[in-house]
Amino acid sequence: MEPAFDYIVIGAGSAGCAVAGRLAENGRHRVALLEAGPRGYGLWTRMPIGYGKTFYEPRVNWMYQTAPVPGFGGRTSYWPRGKVLGGSSAINAMVYSRGQPADFDEWAALGNAGWGWPDVLAAYRRMEDHDLGPGPWHGVGGPLHVTTIEHDAHPLTAEFLKAATEMGLAITSDLNGASIEGAGYYQITTRKGFRESAATAYLKPRPNLHILTETHATRLLFDGRQVVGVAVMGKAGASEIRAAKEVVLCAGSIGSPQLLQLSGIGPAALLRQFDIDVVLDVAAVGRNLQDHLCYDHIYKSRRRSLNDDLGPWTGKLKVGLQYLLFRKGPLALSLNQGGGYYRSRPDLTAPDIQLYFSPLSYERASAPRVRALMSPDPFSGFSASVSPCKPKSVGHLAITSPDWRAVPEIHPNYLSDPFDLEQLLGGARYLRRLAATPSLAAIIDNEMKPGQAAQSDDDLIADIRERSYSVFHPVGTCRMGPDPAAAVVDPELRVHGLAGLRVADASIFPIITSGNTNAPAIMVGERAAEFILGAS
Repeated sequence: MEPAFDYIVIGAGSAGCAVAGRLAENGRHRVALLEAGPRGYGLWTRMPIGYGKTFYEPRVNWMYQTAPVPGFGGRTSYWPRGKVLGGSSAINAMVYSRGQPADFDEWAALGNAGWGWPDVLAAYRRMEDHDLGPGPWHGVGGPLHVTTIEHDAHPLTAEFLKAATEMGLAITSDLNGASIEGAGYYQITTRKGFRESAATAYLKPRPNLHILTETHATRLLFDGRQVVGVAVMGKAGASEIRAAKEVVLCAGSIGSPQLLQLSGIGPAALLRQFDIDVVLDVAAVGRNLQDHLCYDHIYKSRRRSLNDDLGPWTGKLKVGLQYLLFRKGPLALSLNQGGGYYRSRPDLTAPDIQLYFSPLSYERASAPRVRALMSPDPFSGFSASVSPCKPKSVGHLAITSPDWRAVPEIHPNYLSDPFDLEQLLGGARYLRRLAATPSLAAIIDNEMKPGQAAQSDDDLIADIRERSYSVFHPVGTCRMGPDPAAAVVDPELRVHGLAGLRVADASIFPIITSGNTNAPAIMVGERAAEFILGAS
């Protein structure tokens, strides 16, 4: 019997939605899109600030925990990842950051033809429907709407930007323009006051696109070295789905290597440990794990902040009505409203540190528990943060059982390279200087964390180890490269040594990009669809 589908896309996340939507839009291909989670979570996955609720919601969030991290003194790290149509783009903070040209030229220099900045920029422009309009750096009319927020951001964000100029940073109207260097308002993925996830952007109703939610891929199916389908566990139980052309794995930097390993593609010694038949011995599956760390300084403010709007019930009522009636106000935005990129040393040719500014403060939960971001600290407060763009610490992940329901063991190895700790320490000193500028000094009542008692390098290093956290940008676990001995997929995202299988998500990043990784992940989906359609 002929397979019911030409293509099966596993995972309806940021890249998976882009792949499935593009493959289906010409109407010629039968596409199945498999998603382990539900279609959505009501208003919480449509209202932009709803990520305060979905951050700890197991119905739409995998809620991973890493293994204890030695660099954190044995702390674990919480990793929310989307388990819903749109994946992490449905539960993230919506910051649209494409990376900088040097990131992708570095990918191309590693032997990945077709991934230099001109190729990538063309994909970005094609996928965008950007508030800034058409031009050399942006596109309009694409599926993904990108919103500028300078007229809607909290007034404290303008004070942060003034402070940035006092630190010598230029103000830019476009943190995704010719250069990302400087400070400005972050662009976000929303449309008319609603979150614009990859699902809302790409998944239009089409008779040839079949979306199967609450359907968990458990292993790949083979005919020799050809991948021909997927075994799934769905609402009706176990079944198999066959593909006439290709299977595209888009389960993310955790789910993609996990499914490969469960299917017999990965380090042979690991697979044999769990009596999994080795289809292909690929040492790189699950290796090369990279992520961005972030470190906050939290301040009590002399001026009103979002704490005063989102804390008391009267404030909640006001902003709630503002959103329901006009799709405006704090609930229509991200909490990461300002930021930018700077060079930590004058001899660098490109920025290496990202800045975040949030006009709100809240106690960061150290373990999964329900704490909505709409329950901020009971005083006026805000935070400023640093996040090194190119950490050198590299981790790995591996299955712990042949059972598809078992969570992989994740070892991020944060701060294992001394370079990363040195960068965060320099970032802490930068934040202190930023807080001492006339603009911020005038509105800071007190540095709450780390607090003025932390002055020495040792004090600040101890605080970094205690409080730094993931900004949820895991990449690299199915790295792209031309050498099968060192990479999982080739530059057209085909798995080395197999036919009929590609991987298309953030797991293919050979090196992490500068800034937030959601936009690059969607771009990977765009490029994957190009490669597939070009070969069909």
